[in-house]
Amino acid sequence: MGAQVHMVAKDVNILFDELEAVNSPCKDDDSLLHPGNLTSTSDDASRLEAGGETVPEKNKSNGLYFRDGKCRIDYILVYRKSNPQTEKREVFERNIRAEGLQMEKESSLINSDIIFVKLHAPWEVLGRYAEQMNVRMPFRRKIYYLPRRYKFMSRIDKQISRFRRWLPKKPMRLDKETLPDLEENDCYTAPFSQQRIHHFIIHNKDTFFNNATRSRIVHHILQRIKYEEGKNKIGLNRLLTNGSYEAAFPLHEGSYRSKNSIRTHGAENHRHLLYECWASWGVWYKYQPLDLVRRYFGEKIGLYFAWLGWYTGMLFPAAFIGLFVFLYGVITLDHCQVSKEVCQATDIIMCPVCDKYCPFMRLSDSCVYAKVTHLFDNGATVFFAVFMAVWATVFLEFWKRRRAVIAYDWDLIDWEEEEEEIRPQFEAKYSKKERMNPISGKPEPYQAFADKCSRLIVSASGIFFMICVVIAAVFGIVIYRVVTVSTFAAFKWALIRNNSQVATTGTAVCINFCIIMLLNVLYEKVALLLTNLEQPRTESEWENSFTLKMFLFQFVNLNSSTFYIAFFLGRFTGHPGAYLRLINRWRLEECHPSGCLIDLCMQMGIIMVLKQTWNNFMELGYPLIQNWWTRRKVRQERGPERKISFPQWEKDYNLQPMNAYGLFDEYLEMILQFGFTTIFVAAFPLAPLLALLNNIIEIRLDAYKFVTQWRRPLASRAKDIGIWYGILEGIGILSVITNAFVIAITSDFIPRLVYAYKYGPCAGQGEAGQKCMVGYVNASLSVFQISDFENRSEPESDGSEFSGSPLKYCRYRDYRDPPHSLVPYGYTLQFWHVLAARLAFIIVFEHLVFCIKHLISYLIPDLPKDLRDRMRREKYLIQEMMYEAELERLQKERKERKKNGKAHHNEWP
Repeated sequence: MGAQVHMVAKDVNILFDELEAVNSPCKDDDSLLHPGNLTSTSDDASRLEAGGETVPEKNKSNGLYFRDGKCRIDYILVYRKSNPQTEKREVFERNIRAEGLQMEKESSLINSDIIFVKLHAPWEVLGRYAEQMNVRMPFRRKIYYLPRRYKFMSRIDKQISRFRRWLPKKPMRLDKETLPDLEENDCYTAPFSQQRIHHFIIHNKDTFFNNATRSRIVHHILQRIKYEEGKNKIGLNRLLTNGSYEAAFPLHEGSYRSKNSIRTHGAENHRHLLYECWASWGVWYKYQPLDLVRRYFGEKIGLYFAWLGWYTGMLFPAAFIGLFVFLYGVITLDHCQVSKEVCQATDIIMCPVCDKYCPFMRLSDSCVYAKVTHLFDNGATVFFAVFMAVWATVFLEFWKRRRAVIAYDWDLIDWEEEEEEIRPQFEAKYSKKERMNPISGKPEPYQAFADKCSRLIVSASGIFFMICVVIAAVFGIVIYRVVTVSTFAAFKWALIRNNSQVATTGTAVCINFCIIMLLNVLYEKVALLLTNLEQPRTESEWENSFTLKMFLFQFVNLNSSTFYIAFFLGRFTGHPGAYLRLINRWRLEECHPSGCLIDLCMQMGIIMVLKQTWNNFMELGYPLIQNWWTRRKVRQERGPERKISFPQWEKDYNLQPMNAYGLFDEYLEMILQFGFTTIFVAAFPLAPLLALLNNIIEIRLDAYKFVTQWRRPLASRAKDIGIWYGILEGIGILSVITNAFVIAITSDFIPRLVYAYKYGPCAGQGEAGQKCMVGYVNASLSVFQISDFENRSEPESDGSEFSGSPLKYCRYRDYRDPPHSLVPYGYTLQFWHVLAARLAFIIVFEHLVFCIKHLISYLIPDLPKDLRDRMRREKYLIQEMMYEAELERLQKERKERKKNGKAHHNEWP
């Protein structure tokens, strides 16, 4: 009956409560506002919750409790007195107290216009809403059992344990003595129920619900409280949007620093512990304390760091193999026949790479570039491309298993997201059209199919237009490259003049990076506009739509110029005497005599390093500068003559709020990096190594930012990484296709293979060693008669500096007939053989790798067998425990009734 009364009362909108003085001892009237106490804080925060009840006198001074030292602050609201939305706040706060939350206000120490509203949820409110929200709480210690092991496996374990005795004892693991006993991880949990409260492990009601859970429950309440009459006048988010409140956040658990060493005095609080064991640079090689991260920040942020740690760990074998491929190129450099022939080709004169100003050059002048190209384009490149395609699949499949284990440990297996509320914008737009919700049975706003389709078409058109803007930017870079090649070729400095192509590529990449950064700012606004135009129904639909648009924009923006260099640069230039031109004016850029792969390597290396450096600065440097500026303004306002110890709520208010899009920026940065690591890895084997080094720094940067520079985010629950997993799968599929084309088209792997088996000294013998490559360079170059040059292409120099007389012929990279053949400059048979081999390689490579990927996906189950057994056993044990606990309770009641002398008939059991 009491539950029914409560449910009825919850549906009633309480605007005015005449008994508010009785219901809550904490007043809301600004006349009773506490002005703040200059000596009322200390850097010491609450001790770890395992310590039981704290001393009220200390609670009064640590800034985490009400002035009585008993009521823990679960949530903070901030507003300004001068804000005109007074009436909405008053109604909202009356309804807050009507829900049972206690409230206390305090003014800022540095600005009396800023008011902090401290909220506390009593035990009764926490229990009631924890039951409604199905919050899982511990009720019995887990009973672990050893799975069956075969004799062979036990022998292997013994041998491994003997070997481990000679190694350091788990140097990457954190010392368990420094970590708190997070007992809920070792307990069976069940949705909290007040009727079965005796089943749960409750040592202390004040610490039964941890701080993250308490703040989540309070936030849940605030999101469902009305501030005006009407369907849409509900929730804290709307008040934050219309400016009634400036900020809303849960408190950090105190200072992250301590005067005493954590080894001798222990951690002051969980925040201090996270800083020492997670965010500190001294523990960069340690595993992350994910259980503690989850307890403090919630499952959603915990899953992000779990995924980032797993991705970083999986990069170790990829980085090692990539470094091995690079070192293999270094070791075999002196034995490479192709680079030897390039360096010794002093008698081969290459045609100019641009009109007029570019001179003739010896092929031997590109000796350094030929050697550098061999470092990345060697016999191990194909193997590495296959390995990385398989690695991407293994990474995703094993992440599924890792996520399943984490979901089990964090009680997320059976957790389902509650029915999402409709977005306010959607409700306001379509409030006149309603239809019955098939799940809840209540009327809700409805968007017509024709309206939805028209909005999606407009949004898709906007996406297409922005992609065209990216292509236009790439086209501008192409024009820059073809124009500046001639400019650098006529430069006064010999260093730049002799390396005009490298200078062109380097400056073009830097300009391209600046354009990428500028367009990213534009893309965010366009993605917001298009997503809002679509009018998604729920917040998750809005988030998925925005995420997909932003990823698509940034991916195309970041990789479009790389695709151009990989697959288009030097492919459609024509040949000397018949060059293809842009707008019939600018001659298209050619590849360097040593190939286009060096340009692709430079593009990837520069963009990857600059992008990661910029992101790391913006992630940490920007909040640091902002927080420093805030502290500086406070010192200027208060004067340097006295030091003020601010309360915890004011310290947190002066920190930076978490990004408005949550973890979007963090995920996006890593997903784009994953694309760089896999899509063009055949051209840049060191990409996984650079990604690994960046991620080792990234984990600690993000940890430091979350612990020290940001306000404490609301602890949210999530089962997985959401839409990002599908994006990762798409990148994995794209990487197979792009690597196949890079090896077949961009690199010289296929032309060398065709020459070795068909045209070289070993033709028909089934061999392809370095001795079979003799003469390859000469066979890959065609002859051009200089007198056939167009007037606008004819170089200023006649080449007499090479042989003392004007040159008659020069060479260029292509498979064409000589000028005196029946069909001058027509394609040779070798060209068609190479083209057929390239197409065949693409087909074979893709089918082979895709078959391997699908086979691996099939062989690796999403759920580990031992975890499946543990889950089945846990369900069985939970049923047994619940039955035994209920039976024990009934037996106790029976004994008590017998003692009281009451007779009962037909009693069970």
